[in-house]
Amino acid sequence: MAITLTESAARHVAANIARRGKGIGLRLGVRTSGCSGLAYKLEYADEVRPEDVEFESHGVRVVIDPKSLPYLEGTELDFAREGLNEGFKFRNPNVRDSCGCGESFNV
Repeated sequence: MAITLTESAARHVAANIARRGKGIGLRLGVRTSGCSGLAYKLEYADEVRPEDVEFESHGVRVVIDPKSLPYLEGTELDFAREGLNEGFKFRNPNVRDSCGCGESFNV
């Protein structure tokens, strides 16, 4: 399976990398946090480490550390605007439960 971006997410990431003036793609990961156990980490990738796993979606490179991959396998990342709010939405088929605020999850 792969990690994918919607066209909207890919456009948003590509535009921000261009505005930033550096970067090779998007780095996704998970960390221990929150009331449900895990939280997403999302940042721009400036390099690919030897142990990283890479995917490409709509022309954007997605870089993931191997420890996070089992938790993210099959995830689709979307970018949506709803009224005055905008942000990334994770569609992760591995999630079994999430906290009420939506900041953390468990698998």
